[in-house]
Amino acid sequence: MRKSVKILLFISIISTILFSFTACGTTNKEDYIRIHIRANSDSTIDQRVKLEVRDEIVAFITPLANRVKSKSEMREVLQKHLPQIETLAEKVLKAQGFSYQATAYLGREDFPQKTYGDLTLDAGIYDALILNLGRGEGANWWCVAYPPLCFIASEDIENSDKVEYKSIIAEWFDKNS
Repeated sequence: MRKSVKILLFISIISTILFSFTACGTTNKEDYIRIHIRANSDSTIDQRVKLEVRDEIVAFITPLANRVKSKSEMREVLQKHLPQIETLAEKVLKAQGFSYQATAYLGREDFPQKTYGDLTLDAGIYDALILNLGRGEGANWWCVAYPPLCFIASEDIENSDKVEYKSIIAEWFDKNS
């Protein structure tokens, strides 16, 4: 009898742990603010400058995101910094010889399913920081502004299959838990 109680207790503990891990892995679209940067066109040069703009925007947003404690606070921070985000993007565009403008705004957009390391965000409508470069008709790049989760592409921009992903989400959860 004692042995069976120990086995049942062990199974209960394991089940509780597994349930906890499963619950942590679920995503709720309302918990995220995503970033969506759209290139002017699909030309090689527009795609290259999109990635340069992306690097500057991620570098600008990361320290801001690391200080916020909630989605609503992040939304306020992004709203406050929209003019600076546009100016930063336009500075990169101008430095590379482009005459088109950048437009940044907060909205809601439909995103496909996307996996970031161990985290998979379901397809659906998410709050987002949207940055259109010029016409915004080219291939795009997206990431997560809140909780902060962004990735750096490899040096090989020409080959989009070769992307190295770097996650800061684990660091953020460690810092805020």
